[in-house]
This record gives sequence, structure tokens and C-alpha cells, in this order.
Amino acid sequence: MCPESPLAVLFSDDAVSKVRDLIVEEGNPNLMLRVSVSGGGCSGFQYGFAFEQQSEEADLVFEKEGVRVLIDPISLQYLRGAHVDFQEAADGSRFVIKNPNAKSTCGCGSSFSTADNGNTNGNTADGKSCASRTPVDR
Repeated sequence: MCPESPLAVLFSDDAVSKVRDLIVEEGNPNLMLRVSVSGGGCSGFQYGFAFEQQSEEADLVFEKEGVRVLIDPISLQYLRGAHVDFQEAADGSRFVIKNPNAKSTCGCGSSFSTADNGNTNGNTADGKSCASRTPVDR
């Protein structure tokens, strides 16, 4: 287990509280939150969140206030230094990722590109073709 550090992903108190509530709702205190990045979306990469009961050997595992978070090494290179928050507003509630590695995002904010992967993976980044997922702020 690694302590939370500026080199990893930072979770706000609101994000930790929401994840804790979701774990309680699931009724399984052994759940850990996996945060991942995969190819896809309008801008080249998209974020993923899932609950898992076991970590993989290569995962970075860190804990904040009893909530355990898993990040695989490939995803970590795109998430390093990112800040995950949970926001509630009149139009709904959602996790928001502020990622210093994102050089551009699609219109809906659910996907991003980096300086390394170029631009839009052949898609226009107008947000019209994006499914509503995890908003991203740069």
C-alpha cells in the first residue's frame, strides 16, 4: 500500500465520502475503487471507475480515510497528478477529474488527449457524439 502523494492521484474529501457511501450501499466493505484510463472516447482516452475486491500484483494501491483505490501502471502514467472530486449541482452529481496530463478534452469532458497521443483519434471533438460520462477539467 502506498500513501497518497502528489505523484499519484489525489482524491478530495467529497470524492472519498461519495465512494465510501457507494461501498456501504453495495454492502461489501472489501470493495476497492479502480480508476483506469483506456483508449476510446472522442479525444483518444477515457476514464473508467469500477469496484473490485482484489488488486492485481502491479497495481498502485493507496488509501484515504479507509477508502482503497487501485490504479494499474499503464493508467497511472496518464493519471499522475490528477485530482478527483465529487460535485453536486442542479443538473446532477458526478465525479470530476482535473488532469494536468490532459492537453485537450472533448465537449462533454468524458475523454481527453495528451501531448503524446495527438488529437482526436480520427473523431471530431465537438462533444455531440460523446456519451455523458465522467467530466474532465484541465
